[in-house]
Amino acid sequence: MYKKVLATVLAAMVTFGSFAASDTQAATREEISQIKISRSANFKYWEKNSAIKAELVNYIKDITNKRSQNFIPVEDRIAVFDMDGTFLCETAPYYLDHMLFLERALHDENYTANASDRAFAQDLENWLRDKSSADNLGSSAPHQSSVFAGMTFPEYADYVNNFIKTPVQGLSNLRWGEAFYLPMVEVIKYLQANDFKVYVVTGSERELVRLLVCDLLDLPENQIIGTDIAVLASDQGDKDGLDYTFTADDYIVRGQFVIKNLKMNKVSAIVREIGKQPVLAFGNSSGDAAMLNYTAHNNRHKSMSFMILCDDLNRELGNSYKAESAKQLAERSGWHTISMRDDWKTIYGENVQRTN
Repeated sequence: MYKKVLATVLAAMVTFGSFAASDTQAATREEISQIKISRSANFKYWEKNSAIKAELVNYIKDITNKRSQNFIPVEDRIAVFDMDGTFLCETAPYYLDHMLFLERALHDENYTANASDRAFAQDLENWLRDKSSADNLGSSAPHQSSVFAGMTFPEYADYVNNFIKTPVQGLSNLRWGEAFYLPMVEVIKYLQANDFKVYVVTGSERELVRLLVCDLLDLPENQIIGTDIAVLASDQGDKDGLDYTFTADDYIVRGQFVIKNLKMNKVSAIVREIGKQPVLAFGNSSGDAAMLNYTAHNNRHKSMSFMILCDDLNRELGNSYKAESAKQLAERSGWHTISMRDDWKTIYGENVQRTN
């Protein structure tokens, strides 16, 4: 399955200007941002008989009922969501941040990557083309940061906003900026309607995620927690932050990789940046396990953790092996599961279909 998708995308990978969007697109970013779910749970994109949807709704009714022994005060209604594979496509053909990196390192005619970054990008692209090759490439995060180091934040924003207008591969009528799971957007909107503070806690780089989701999901920038880079003054050079003072002539630029926000690092970041234990958590892989366990267990409030299963092979570029592994992990860990195939009436909208 991946080989067919990747043969198309990798053969066609060129600069931004050569991408042509289809005349018939999925829901626009503006339309996604206008999705409204009331406190009474008027879900549109979920199957009406979804048992897990009903369980979530019953949970919300319980913990928002002041007469219930499980009532949770508004200030403690914290929900955390992974992003890639949880509410954003990660399989067309790969994670958004990786595809952005490959574009910058290999296919941007206005930029020349250093030898190390370019070599890593080429190995990654080769691995994507042929999954039978060695996959022990190591972490891509330092390279992803390196190719954008020195950019100002507005320059980076322009680059990202340009890239997310490009189509994904393997799904029709869908661009990266609209590649959101509509049922999960409804969940986020539903929680917000019930006075939850929603945080995105992701392995993708923080500023990329801010640009992608803050306006779309009505989230302030400080509710995005992700992989971090160094933030530097333009004239700082190699000086440590304790040895440099920002001046009137300085401006902010992007630096190198600092920390990858996966596994236990997600829990550490939640404790450090939120300061409260979440009562709801949503993820899709073992990289989210620590966050899901932290939410589900030893919680003074009634809590739930959810694992999204990538088990839809018709409307999404799913993976049966990964879905079954995630299901087994959830069962062992005491989490709940959400099936893309069985629980969702649609994923991206009816205009989006598999093309391979």
